[in-house]
Amino acid sequence: MSRDLYRLALAVLHPGFEGTSAPDWLRRALGEGLGGVVLFARNAIGAPLVKELRAENPGVVVAIDEEGGTVTRLEVGAGSSFPGNRALGVVDDAGLTERVGRQIGRMLAELDITLDYAPSADVNANPANPVIGVRSFGPDPDLVARHTAAFVRGVQGAGVAACAKHFPGHGDTVTDSHLALPTVHASREELLARDLPPFRAAIEAGVRSVMTGHLLVPALDPDAPATLSRAALTELLRGELGFDGMIVTDAIEMRAVAAMASPGEIAVRALNAGADAICIGIAGEDGLREIRDAVVAAVRDGVLPEERLAEAAGRVRALSDWYAARPADREAARADVDPGVGLTAAREALTVTGTARLDRAPLVVEVNTRLSQAVDPDTPTGITAALTTLLPGTTMVRLERDAPLPDLGSPASDGGGSDLGHPAQDGGGSGPGRPDPDGGRPVVLVVHDAARHAWVRDVVDAAVAARPDAIVVDTGVPGPPAGATHVATHGISRVSAQAAAERLAR
Repeated sequence: MSRDLYRLALAVLHPGFEGTSAPDWLRRALGEGLGGVVLFARNAIGAPLVKELRAENPGVVVAIDEEGGTVTRLEVGAGSSFPGNRALGVVDDAGLTERVGRQIGRMLAELDITLDYAPSADVNANPANPVIGVRSFGPDPDLVARHTAAFVRGVQGAGVAACAKHFPGHGDTVTDSHLALPTVHASREELLARDLPPFRAAIEAGVRSVMTGHLLVPALDPDAPATLSRAALTELLRGELGFDGMIVTDAIEMRAVAAMASPGEIAVRALNAGADAICIGIAGEDGLREIRDAVVAAVRDGVLPEERLAEAAGRVRALSDWYAARPADREAARADVDPGVGLTAAREALTVTGTARLDRAPLVVEVNTRLSQAVDPDTPTGITAALTTLLPGTTMVRLERDAPLPDLGSPASDGGGSDLGHPAQDGGGSGPGRPDPDGGRPVVLVVHDAARHAWVRDVVDAAVAARPDAIVVDTGVPGPPAGATHVATHGISRVSAQAAAERLAR
């Protein structure tokens, strides 16, 4: 009985790990019944790693955050082959979104990955939102609902489970839940009308998993964040919305909940609230054992009913079984290669104001806004690389917050550059270099989420005042158009950068 209880506890835990191969402690845990593993870019994800995990437990739920666009684990180095949710929402072609979802599912099917923690079903109702932004299909509930359903159909049609997140909706927040507990100040009526339609649509589309948001929603529960709230998970998500798939928590080391209690207590409270799987971004052997033992102790002490734990483990197993029953769907998806769909979507999503073009290699000034912790720190905007491919000799300088604007020279019509010098012509650094021998070199200013950052808008204003012919590219939720030409890509990805570069250099 004791051994069975430990297996049940392990079945609901889904940890991440450091390194590019499965450590010994993880192998042992898989052999003892660990239900899931979460992969990150740091793991150098490939088919051999997944095979290594499945050798210890063939039914393990292997999960990954592969949203496309800004949040990618498989294509961090070069940027995603897909433009991301906001770009798809701007295009507003549900068929195109389903095609993108299918191709993301195909990528995961090739690696034998069970579950994609996507799509973000959040309605980005607050433009100041620091963590959702372009990860959302947009600010309109109906638009987000139809594209959430389309993405789910695409991924799951490829034989890979999808996961709608972050229930009951992270879009109307001004706090990043990685850092602190956000509060959603909305009435129950507002939640039903604005935040819940995409989750209803996902459920109607058959989504296999829903991820909780670490969000305090007083209209649902004034005392506990959704991850730890029976009112949110059991009464609303299970009862009113009728979801019967696997509920997985967002990573429990995020400060929104980690500041409240120990990891073990958080896991127990989440299970009691109705969650089935506990996501642990970074565990380690001691951490995993601590959480497992806390769950076991809670059952023995009568704090967590064993029936609830068994139910949770059963839902994890049901998701694994769903995946195991669909090899034909994955095989068909592997053969259904649609290589141009991401670039097609990125091109159609571009919003362009102005007619300026680049006739020679520019200086690119990348204004370095810090992306949220959901985004791998190595994710590039890709704009400089894409322009360099089309216009060899393109150089780049990064501009940190509070740093002075580098000398941008003078427009070509003014007859030459300034004598203050330009950034070094080696593609890096941020200090002044030798004067531009050509004079009038084009300037491209790359920003992210100008609508959300006053200091970024100030930089744009200063740059355009110095160089009215400057081109501005915004890779996030854009501010008002500025510059001789303003290009909004509505996302960070390799294909978004390529589409913008083509538009400017053609």
